[in-house]
Amino acid sequence: MSWCCFFCLQWATLRMERGSGLFLMVFHTPPGIIAKEPASLEQEIQEMRRSGSGLGGAEFDMSDIFYFCRRGVESIVDDEVTKRFTAEELESWNLLTRSNYNFHHISTRLTVLWGLGVLIRYGILLPLRVTLAFTGVGLLVFLTSIIGLLPNGGMKSFLSEKVHLMCYRICVRALTAIITYHDSENKPKNGGICVANHTSPIDVIILASDGCYAMVGQVHGGLMGVIQRAMVKACPHIWFERSEVKDRHLVAKRLSDHVADKSKLPILIFPEGTCINNTSVMMFKKGSFEIGCTVYPVAIKYDPRFGEAFWNSSKFGMVNYLLHMMSSWAIVCSVWYLPPMSREEGEDAVQFANRVKAAIARKGGLADLLWDGGLKREKVKEVFKEEQQKLYSKVLVGALQKIKNATGPRT
Repeated sequence: MSWCCFFCLQWATLRMERGSGLFLMVFHTPPGIIAKEPASLEQEIQEMRRSGSGLGGAEFDMSDIFYFCRRGVESIVDDEVTKRFTAEELESWNLLTRSNYNFHHISTRLTVLWGLGVLIRYGILLPLRVTLAFTGVGLLVFLTSIIGLLPNGGMKSFLSEKVHLMCYRICVRALTAIITYHDSENKPKNGGICVANHTSPIDVIILASDGCYAMVGQVHGGLMGVIQRAMVKACPHIWFERSEVKDRHLVAKRLSDHVADKSKLPILIFPEGTCINNTSVMMFKKGSFEIGCTVYPVAIKYDPRFGEAFWNSSKFGMVNYLLHMMSSWAIVCSVWYLPPMSREEGEDAVQFANRVKAAIARKGGLADLLWDGGLKREKVKEVFKEEQQKLYSKVLVGALQKIKNATGPRT
């Protein structure tokens, strides 16, 4: 199935290249609009002062304003944050209606292929996938509820693990997910925390279909609430009430108590706190890195040619998103288990989180960004503005100190 889709997409790409001379110009654009050499704030301001007036004094100069204006315009033109919350742009059309299909009228044969794809995806694949999804979820709720009646012990843990794996793998089949796991010797073990980059809600079943985890999340109502209550009967997952989520000390204590018990499954956490579009890793929240246990990093990278896994929660609801997923050609991804990492001496939680994040970004071929994923829905925090103000103050103070050292003490 995957090879057939691959050859069809390759053929469609060739047809579009022949049909439009603009293809390469439109789609093969560099990832960054503004290209410049990396330089510090002090270097850029001094360079601007010299090019403007030939002076490089320590006091405030009116030309300094132009530096901040230029940086502001550059951030608007080439915004590296906002574009992480939209679907990744493909170099060619993958014959899906929600991706770029400006070229599907170039060729009659290409249009016919697209129409056949719609019939196959919505007429054959979608009903089968929906059936599998309901089967997997139904079995999960039913069997975990029965296992929950058993007394705690080795038999209950064994059956719970087998049931969770079976049901998650059925749900993975419902997405026609083709997953390649690398370095399985580094898989998370009991008494630790597994942290991974977050692209989609299905990240959970992608990982859980290869090993069991204790889930962490907020208590929900409706169908999701039924699933949560059934799962926690068979396995010690960690669900928080809405009022408890903001209590950092309570959350940390619940997590610490869990990892202290070596008989319990490793905790699965996505420290970014929101879905990022499969191109980068954004700031990790420090909470899960303050506990002091072993952290097992995992990198997940999706291949968007066969189906877009990113969930833009600002644009699509969960039902609409799942419909898009199940009507794609397939969900293809790679998972890398990285060697376990521990907090080093003298390293605080933020530094540890950034070190883990950098390792995940390198392995998954993702951009390592310092920005908080919360900017998806919130305004820029005052702390970011204060950092720029502090950097500029250091430039002025540093330049003034250099002048004092050069002139020597006054007599």
